Amino acid sequence: MLRTGSLQDAELAKERLEELVKASKQPETTRLWRTICRWWKEIEVLIVTGATTGKVEANNTSIKHIKRIARGYRKPNNYTSVILLRSAARTTA
Repeated sequence: MLRTGSLQDAELAKERLEELVKASKQPETTRLWRTICRWWKEIEVLIVTGATTGKVEANNTSIKHIKRIARGYRKPNNYTSVILLRSAARTTA
């Protein structure tokens, strides 16, 4: 679906997926189908604009990683500085 170039192609792919889900009769595929239907408007926006939240998610992951290794900081300002410096290094690279 996401590889399609237009909303019409995405609709056709969605219909094909629905047929496959109904044919499989598996709870996992049914759950996947419900999720796709719930998120369909957002999927359409992604297809039309190509905009994602990838950069934000990457920053959040980076901050979580820093939190895992930053248990030894005694001063919160030092911890905040490390987050900002790593974020700046990632954006300039």
